[in-house]
Amino acid sequence: MGGAVRGRGAVGGAGRGYRLRRTDRRAAHGVHAMTLQRLRDLLPPLAFGLAVLAIWEAGVRLLHVPAIILPPPSAIAVRLATSVPTLAADFRQTIQGVLAGYALGSLAGFVVAILIDRSQFLQRGLMPIGNLVSALPIVGVAPIMVMWFGFDWQSKAAVVVVMTFFPMLVNTIAGLAGAGAMERDLMKTYGADYWQTLLALRLPVAMPFIFNALKINTTLAMIGAIVAEFFGTPTVGMGFRISTEVGHLSIDMVWATIVVAAVTGSLFYALVAGVERRVTFWHASYRAKEA
Repeated sequence: MGGAVRGRGAVGGAGRGYRLRRTDRRAAHGVHAMTLQRLRDLLPPLAFGLAVLAIWEAGVRLLHVPAIILPPPSAIAVRLATSVPTLAADFRQTIQGVLAGYALGSLAGFVVAILIDRSQFLQRGLMPIGNLVSALPIVGVAPIMVMWFGFDWQSKAAVVVVMTFFPMLVNTIAGLAGAGAMERDLMKTYGADYWQTLLALRLPVAMPFIFNALKINTTLAMIGAIVAEFFGTPTVGMGFRISTEVGHLSIDMVWATIVVAAVTGSLFYALVAGVERRVTFWHASYRAKEA
């Protein structure tokens, strides 16, 4: 009798081991399929980008376009390779204003959105101010910020704050209004106060809107910092480099700086998008893509 029980236990253990191995194989197959899908998604933009570069290179050389008008991609690549120290110093100078202004502007927009949502009086008073700030021209704001905060990265951060404040404000307000009346009533029946409802229901619903603002602000922050450097900066920075090299007719260096700025902005956007995917994995848009 004991031998029979031990035999059944051994068979059961073998069965469980077989099921675990099958589960591991399925998980590995799923990861492999996801990797292949991501590679397939990257192929079209990569092929298109290489085709554009090839047409650009061939067109410039066949039509004998002067380098002062449009340098070929090969010349821009050479300039990138030979100007790494200069471009690195420009990058470090500009990215300080980008990151500081991005963080402060996004945080300020989020906090003001919470205050507006909490108080109808503040909504009537602060929303018109927010609209006014969003309409301010950057070429008018940048010189003023340089006069107020000096020529270093602090003035560029101030310009970025002005540019990133309104997108976060508007998107957060829209997201907080996205929770349904039924869900809100359910939270009331549980005895939840405003802050409990905000943290447990309304902020999770607003997360896709908040991340949408954060993604928009990645590009606005780069643009704002670089444009602000046109109006006053130390002898370093991407905006300073572009304006100076245009005056020297060094257009390949201008394009090299533009490439660095574009790659930086794209990586910044991709980083925020990756965080968004991990935080809002439950959202219907991601479930639809996975299906």
